[in-house]
Amino acid sequence: MSNLQTLTVTILDREYRVACPEGQEPKLEEAARALDRKMKEIRVTGKVFGIERIAVMAALNLTRELLDTTPVVADDQDTLARLEQKISQALPEQISIAMDLNEDD
Repeated sequence: MSNLQTLTVTILDREYRVACPEGQEPKLEEAARALDRKMKEIRVTGKVFGIERIAVMAALNLTRELLDTTPVVADDQDTLARLEQKISQALPEQISIAMDLNEDD
């Protein structure tokens, strides 16, 4: 079981103390910076008022961005699986050809 550390992050000019597993501090700080940037982008538009509403909009935007990247990963995995299958099919043929050439020598 990992130890929890208390970390202070600043989001939209407010400090928050959050618990974080030991060794994960850099990732939490990076996440806090990303959230802070997104919330500031939303605040600057002047269309959303109140920190709670800004936080919800930022969470929705960041989640959508994350979901937009998910199919790419799935597509990449499918592509890699097809390539692996092609390589597996081609290798026995190449080995057979190489063995035939060696027998001719």
